Amino acid sequence: MEKFYPELSAAFARLLPSLARRKIAVVGHARPDGDCIGSQVALARVLAALGHDVVCVNADAVPRRLAFLAPGMRFIRTDDVLQQPDDRVAIFVDCADHARGGERLKARYPSPVAAIDHHLSNVAFAITNLVDSASAATCEILAGIFFDNGLPVDAQTAQALYAGILTDTGQFRFNSTSRRCFVLAGELVARGAKPAEAGFELYERESEGKLRLLQHFLSSLKLECGGRVCIGRLSDGIFAQTGTSAEDTEGLVDYARSIDGVDIGALIEERPGGAVKASLRAKDPAYRVDLIAGQFNGGGHACAAGLNLKGGGEDFYARLVAALALRIAAVDAAGKG
Repeated sequence: MEKFYPELSAAFARLLPSLARRKIAVVGHARPDGDCIGSQVALARVLAALGHDVVCVNADAVPRRLAFLAPGMRFIRTDDVLQQPDDRVAIFVDCADHARGGERLKARYPSPVAAIDHHLSNVAFAITNLVDSASAATCEILAGIFFDNGLPVDAQTAQALYAGILTDTGQFRFNSTSRRCFVLAGELVARGAKPAEAGFELYERESEGKLRLLQHFLSSLKLECGGRVCIGRLSDGIFAQTGTSAEDTEGLVDYARSIDGVDIGALIEERPGGAVKASLRAKDPAYRVDLIAGQFNGGGHACAAGLNLKGGGEDFYARLVAALALRIAAVDAAGKG
């Protein structure tokens, strides 16, 4: 049978013996999404099945809507990790760079034994880097590696992997969705993944506060660059006003992108002191929003990227619009717009 990831699977097989008798921390990124939590749960479960003592470590808690993926899993927050001796080796998942999990976790685990990721902007920061930017999700990579190596994938592991693929392909709609995504998803369903349960938990359990947050975001939408960019804002203090949290911003930016004629959608979260967080989404990979995010020390994928500015973001809106306008002009000049 043809392997899904011949080179990455061989590298993972070589990695396993080096983990023998070692405790492992599977580290995910701050503000974890479905692919992050799915990757952590799946990798931790497979390594535990092989006899390892494994915990999952995150700067932020598992989001409410993703809790169904992690029953019985050991998730530890950064503060708790730093308050106790830790002799674990770290494997980072779904992190494009070492600081994606937070600066304190970067300091705690200065030399990760491995990083497994699919971001175009990945900087290969671990000892062993299993990275494929052509993959739609880190869960896609892990599923392929597990199947290639004949590793144990039970129903809960399958569900975690399926959810990660589902979310990072935009329910199998994004440009990154490939035949391999569907083949792996089918195999995961055969192993016990439940598409109906995943769809319900992920997309049909919105809170009333989330809808109020959406209302605020939609009312802020503004078209730029001749109608080819749509930007919405969440003002500082809106989470308290609507009874929501940062995790409730998941999916909002897609409304900006979905408008007919818009090529790039953006969400800007305004924070105290001029700090901002922004998410960028493009309909076509030619727009390379990862390059736009990179101008503000961010990164991501060709069609999905993000950035954080701790300060000095007072003129961020104008700078972002200018950068987007230049990128659109460059794509048009290349005949790809």
